[in-house]
Amino acid sequence: MRPSRRVPVPDELCEHLLGVGEAQPRTPDGCEECLRTGDQWVHLRLCMKCGHVGCCNDSKNKHASKHVRASGHPVVRSFEPGERWLYCYPDDLFYDPGAAS
Repeated sequence: MRPSRRVPVPDELCEHLLGVGEAQPRTPDGCEECLRTGDQWVHLRLCMKCGHVGCCNDSKNKHASKHVRASGHPVVRSFEPGERWLYCYPDDLFYDPGAAS
């Protein structure tokens, strides 16, 4: 896997990041699948298309990435307190709106 490209300014955003909405988390208390199975996670990611909350790739189950592959929804946001960065899977772009201001 190649490293993500960080996008410092909004003019360099891909079409997926430009068109992203603000989804409401379906399970604000944690990873949907891990909550059902009683598993643990490291960090959480929010699907910006449907509100799925999944665990990150450092978590053993990697539910956020599995959701992206299964659904085709391209953009996730960190669902960690104090973080607002976005990641576009198809374009491998990382954008932190807080860092651009």
